Amino acid sequence: MSGAVAERPERRRRGRANAAARRLFAFDRSLGRRFVAGADEAGRGCLAGPLVAAAVLFDLERLTLSDRRALARLNDSKQHTETAREELYPRVLQAAAKVAIVSRCVRSIDSGGLHVGNLDALRAALGRVACDGALCLVDGFSLPQLEHEQRAVIGGDARSAAIAAASVLAKVTRDRHMRRLADFHPRWDFATNVGYSTPEHRAAIVAHGISPLHRRSFASIAYQQLSLAR
Repeated sequence: MSGAVAERPERRRRGRANAAARRLFAFDRSLGRRFVAGADEAGRGCLAGPLVAAAVLFDLERLTLSDRRALARLNDSKQHTETAREELYPRVLQAAAKVAIVSRCVRSIDSGGLHVGNLDALRAALGRVACDGALCLVDGFSLPQLEHEQRAVIGGDARSAAIAAASVLAKVTRDRHMRRLADFHPRWDFATNVGYSTPEHRAAIVAHGISPLHRRSFASIAYQQLSLAR
């Protein structure tokens, strides 16, 4: 009896996750297109590390039952644990018609500006996956100079399957990269914070200064407490 009781919360969680994925794909299908491409980025608000943009193209007419089952727990990447995102990553690669992942390094962000780099990375990623007749979806805003039909979707990573899938690829790719670099820059614990502005990360900046991975152009209280020249 206790085992049956213990199973019910897990069953409810799976049910909610599956419902989210169905809702995401229902939104994309409601657009009336066979090909739907979504793009999202990871690392826009970080103190250190690259910005990573990903784009995913779904051919909604050729998604198999196996694909739909594999993506039954797809949701906004922020709603997933690290383990869940890692599990979804290869499933997105398998189900998508095309994927593209583009990064902009710290030097590029500092020289050209974060916003410009973000738009450029998203545009480049979508340009690599979009095909004739595809509708490109971007989370929250439109992209200037994109040579394909597009639509801005407010809260897109929680509404569109293509954007949610792109958010998973971008987040996993960037987190893996930061954890690989953590061994070369151990003082800032990038394995844990992956470049985001946690209290521990800001304290490490105050104690040790900045690493080559830190964005000098990013306004931060932690940066203001030290000399960037040292």
